[in-house]
Amino acid sequence: MKLKICGMKYPDNIISVGALLPDYMGFIFWEKSARYCNETIPELIQTIKKVGVFVNESVENIIEKIDKHNLQAVQLHGQESVAFCEELKNSISKKIEIIKVFSVGDDFDFNVLEPFETLCDYFLFDTKGKLPGGNGTTFDWEILKKYKSKKPFFLSGGIGIDEITAIKNLNLPVYAIDVNSKFEIEPGLKNKNLLSNFKRKLEIVNL
Repeated sequence: MKLKICGMKYPDNIISVGALLPDYMGFIFWEKSARYCNETIPELIQTIKKVGVFVNESVENIIEKIDKHNLQAVQLHGQESVAFCEELKNSISKKIEIIKVFSVGDDFDFNVLEPFETLCDYFLFDTKGKLPGGNGTTFDWEILKKYKSKKPFFLSGGIGIDEITAIKNLNLPVYAIDVNSKFEIEPGLKNKNLLSNFKRKLEIVNL
């Protein structure tokens, strides 16, 4: 399982956390978020993929952010339609990973994923809450046993160090763990020591 650290905001903190070499770092470009990134993203080690997180944004603005920040992935965290995802995929001139987010509650219908299968590289399952993300709570992962697709996915929503083993034991195609609020000093400012411990445990579980 790979590691994505999301909601990065402050340049010095980005550089510090980047030294841990996560696989992905997420930058939220939704202005209503407390973790809204309105800074110049510092240069990162090339193995770290920069993810732009968008909520019901226009294709034009997403492409502008891809070019400005040299993003390697786009995370769609709103109610983006199949047609929108197709338009975005066809509008991007370089290889960009498209991650489509779905907020999961007890009544989630996995059939809604099927039309997105060929348009997205990964799905991301997050806890259904008041905000599009960063609610800091997990959902009942047992519902993921209804997931029949072979497409690997990101798992998000209130994940901390105590959840790693349980995620591994799901025996599902969890491609990456997405962490955010459980490792914050304040919104957008991450605790490097906590993240270092988390990454170390994740590496042990991956052995």
